[in-house]
Amino acid sequence: MKRSVLSGVLLGVLCFASVAMAQEEGASYGGRGQGWSVLSGQTMGQGGTAFVGQVGWPGISLGLLHGATSKFDIGGRFSFNYGREGIVTSVVPGLKLQAWTRLMLLQGPRVNVGLHFAPGPFFYFHENGTDVGLTLPVGLTVGIPVGSAVMLNAGMDIPFYVIFGSGGGPVFPILFGGGLEYFIDRNLAVHFNVRMGPSIFPYESVRYRGRARFTMEAMFGLAYRF
Repeated sequence: MKRSVLSGVLLGVLCFASVAMAQEEGASYGGRGQGWSVLSGQTMGQGGTAFVGQVGWPGISLGLLHGATSKFDIGGRFSFNYGREGIVTSVVPGLKLQAWTRLMLLQGPRVNVGLHFAPGPFFYFHENGTDVGLTLPVGLTVGIPVGSAVMLNAGMDIPFYVIFGSGGGPVFPILFGGGLEYFIDRNLAVHFNVRMGPSIFPYESVRYRGRARFTMEAMFGLAYRF
């Protein structure tokens, strides 16, 4: 059933994009999007900077993203989470501080492709102690501009992390999904993004007994470019 849900999300994004692009046959990339994005494979552009706020599951985050070059963004992000790394059955408060980098691999007239990487430490506060760990998430995103106001995306994330200390170890989430950005004007966008899949524990965790757990990230957000 999980595979059916994931396939449906990706198929829906691609079908919607195909219909919209068919209605705009012959349009150039310059007429699509606003020249920047925080979710797709497209970057901020050299010198562009955006403030990004998000809320949903597993928490609330604030970030700053700057276009170091035309194809590379760098920034940082702070998160307060109430779900431990997106695991839907683990409601635990935590803090996470990450660097935030994005690299655009390809920009064509109808599609863009990019990589993102956001390493950093995290802390989750249980009744009997604190989990301390390091997250090393990497992801691949395909962006599809639809007119000048909408940017769709589909992608795969592997938000790998390690929990230190007794009962800890590496965890391998494998998440798929999609999302969209709607540009209210050239400098302001609202967005929604969802990724879901299993988190695999290749060791006997005290809390999870070595089983895979369903994981989801579903975030609404706002990005302001200045």
